[in-house]
Amino acid sequence: MSQHLTIVDHPLVQHKLSLMRERDTPTAVFRQLLHEITQLLAYEITREMPMTTKPIVTPMEPMEAPTLAGRKLALVSILRAGNGMLDGVLELIPLARVGFVGLYRDEETLKPVQYYFKVPEKLEDRLVIAVDPMLATGNSSVAAIDLLKNAGAKNIRFLCLLAAPEGVARMQEAHPDVPIVTAALDRGLNEKGYIMPGLGDAGDRMFGTK
Repeated sequence: MSQHLTIVDHPLVQHKLSLMRERDTPTAVFRQLLHEITQLLAYEITREMPMTTKPIVTPMEPMEAPTLAGRKLALVSILRAGNGMLDGVLELIPLARVGFVGLYRDEETLKPVQYYFKVPEKLEDRLVIAVDPMLATGNSSVAAIDLLKNAGAKNIRFLCLLAAPEGVARMQEAHPDVPIVTAALDRGLNEKGYIMPGLGDAGDRMFGTK
């Protein structure tokens, strides 16, 4: 994954995303679609995981079989909306270690403030995938990646459902070494920092809060 931004234009991804964008899609359906689309995006973001081989015996003969190499992947949710993407990735990679980064936006400074941080050990030896459905201004994503790097992470990828050009530019400026995988790059942000045309507040739609 050499390029900074990968947009997964697979027909199933785009179809499911369109259903999620619809205002009248119920919470339970929205949550299920997010689960399904995350699995498809996770397939793409894990494409270049390091491989090795190990000797196995098939019913026919012994062989050197390809397997994943190195320490288990670390999956880090940026709270709270990131939690809606965890299960989709964990179904594909059930042995992944899981961490959480909690940030909120200070209403006066508009800067992200950390309130929770718990991640697996030895991040420097793991592929780390940070998940958050929306890459809007990019401020909280940049802050989360800062924290992960401070904790030792060296190989980080960022997985989101939707991205705005402003957020991609902010991430590229702050963390050019962190590839982004998303289902769509939308038009831009409105005056409140929401992605347009977007799908509204992903956390509210996922958890049924308003």
